[in-house]
Amino acid sequence: MTIKSGMNPTGIPFRLLLPPLVAMALVIVLSNELVQHPINDWLTWGAISYPIAFLVTDTTNRLLGAKNARWVVALGFVIGVALSLLVDVRIAIASGSAFLVAQMLDISVFNQLRRAVWWKAPLVSSVIGSAVDTALFFSLAFAGTGLPWITWAWGDFGAKLFMAATLLPVFRLIVTYYPARLRLEEPA
Repeated sequence: MTIKSGMNPTGIPFRLLLPPLVAMALVIVLSNELVQHPINDWLTWGAISYPIAFLVTDTTNRLLGAKNARWVVALGFVIGVALSLLVDVRIAIASGSAFLVAQMLDISVFNQLRRAVWWKAPLVSSVIGSAVDTALFFSLAFAGTGLPWITWAWGDFGAKLFMAATLLPVFRLIVTYYPARLRLEEPA
């Protein structure tokens, strides 16, 4: 396939993927900074911001297909991790590893549930992706540091579950009001 100017490797105009790409990179960098700031003994601020990455992935998947969602995740990963290296190297490596595995799993699960009732794909894929992300991130980022990372991981996972449910209406609104002319007819 020949890529035309202004197109991404998946063949759709880059301008359609720019908003989710920018959102993804911002969520990664912001969350990598916020995870270092506890709210209490159970929770960090990153647990509140990071679930937005699943919202970005799931809306991109629903509206533009799995191939484009993977592209947004991959490029968002590169940008987000590169910028996060300025925040903290260990956090950037842990975040990047957990992010890539969890988001690709989210896309796969979402795609399998794509034809189910509207809320099932984003909720189930976010819950499964959040569990994997939490386990990988906290063990890589904080094991051996003496910090209460297991407690933070449980609090983080609980917050991610809460946020996954809370963001469902936002997902529904975006999908409902996204212009039909910009959607892919049959996302793959």
